[in-house]
Amino acid sequence: MSDFLSDENFEKFRNLIYRESGIHFSSTNRTILESRLRERLRAAKLGDVSEYYGLITRSGEELKVLLDAVTTNLTRFFRNAAHFDTLEKYVVPDLLRHKAGKGEKELRLWSAGCSTGEEPFSLAMSLRENLPGDYTIRIIASDISLKSLMIGKEGFYPEPRIGGVPDSYLSRYFDKKSGGYQVREEIRNLVRFDYHNLKNDSGLRGLDIVFCRNVLIYFDEPAQKAVVEKFWDSMNGHSYLFIGHSESLFGMKTRFEFVKTDWACIYRKFA
Repeated sequence: MSDFLSDENFEKFRNLIYRESGIHFSSTNRTILESRLRERLRAAKLGDVSEYYGLITRSGEELKVLLDAVTTNLTRFFRNAAHFDTLEKYVVPDLLRHKAGKGEKELRLWSAGCSTGEEPFSLAMSLRENLPGDYTIRIIASDISLKSLMIGKEGFYPEPRIGGVPDSYLSRYFDKKSGGYQVREEIRNLVRFDYHNLKNDSGLRGLDIVFCRNVLIYFDEPAQKAVVEKFWDSMNGHSYLFIGHSESLFGMKTRFEFVKTDWACIYRKFA
């Protein structure tokens, strides 16, 4: 048992975090929670975790800050190239055929758990390159981390962070600035960043594509299933779901259909 965080307090914090976000802390990742709590206690100038627990139960803003602190924001541009191959060579052509039959010329996407914006901006560039010019692209990018969302909204990335961006995209969609690169306005305008807790219904409907990669791994199975059901509700009757390459809906009773493409495995909703 830690002198800093007793077993009783660990249970209280992990139950509150689970209730509010679906993020699950087990005994194996307890040390991560402890280190984040130490940081927040220093910032809040409080002496012990019981005082801090009282603070987060009184203050919704501080609770948001804690949930931000316990999330992992590891990402990069065009992460997992196989997913982007699948998007460009399988999903987009299929959706174009489907929408042509209905006379539609708009594609709506959700980057759920978008972190600092590299994923939604990668999607925006990919679609700009692979959709007809008269198509409207709408991308909603959401995260539980307010700090990450602010970085995404700004759209500026230090030079080491733009690895993975093809040279042709870098010259076309970024402006070189001191110390890094700025995403150009034409791409930033395709993405709307918004705070969202996946524990709650997003209110989004009619989505053609949902990307939620390397997020479900932080949830236990009941929370995963609840999130996946919310994705189903948000999506069009002919649409696609991308989850992390190490994540799977196998064994989970969902209505999504498993699709194995030449590049990656994804899921689709045909309803």
